Amino acid sequence: MGYKSFGNHTKTKMDAMPIINQKKPHVLFIPVPAQSHIKCMLKLARLLNHKGLEVTFINTQSNHKRLVKSGGTRWLDDTPSFRFKTVPDGVPSSTEDGVEHTQTIVELWNYMRTNFYNSLLDVLSGLETSVSCIVCDGFMTYTNAMKAAEMLKIPVILFWTMAACGFIGFYQVKVLKEKELLPLKGSIFPIYTIQVGFNKIYSLVS
Repeated sequence: MGYKSFGNHTKTKMDAMPIINQKKPHVLFIPVPAQSHIKCMLKLARLLNHKGLEVTFINTQSNHKRLVKSGGTRWLDDTPSFRFKTVPDGVPSSTEDGVEHTQTIVELWNYMRTNFYNSLLDVLSGLETSVSCIVCDGFMTYTNAMKAAEMLKIPVILFWTMAACGFIGFYQVKVLKEKELLPLKGSIFPIYTIQVGFNKIYSLVS
């Protein structure tokens, strides 16, 4: 059998032949329902889809409505292996005069914490092809997405959509707290808190 040698790797003709009827990997994306998180994860999802993977991207109903309205889904006509699935986010439908309801980030988080787990199970059960892997935003673990994946025995990859400098900031909060560099001393600093992992809140000013 003929072959070509690439360094330490030997590639046979059979290796080079396409595998007929091979099942495509199917990746489910779960972003935080916020614009920057969705944008970042959508870029990765489209890249993987371009490489031949089947992709299902979860969006909240109100965010997906905005995406469609802005023309952000026109490219879907040429990509049948990429689909969006929507889940409720607790935002009521528009009023009769067309005014869209809004909600605070705390209201959104509380709703997703309580309801997203069941919504995710509904999405997974309704898909035509089984999911090979879940790519979940690192901030969405508070919604019990990991619990659902574990129950269904689906591998999970946590994808942190923040910039590197932001990630380092979050990563070092515990260390700064232990070294008593936080909370900051004095009244010249603005008083605010940050929530790490949606479990523990650190006050940055005493």
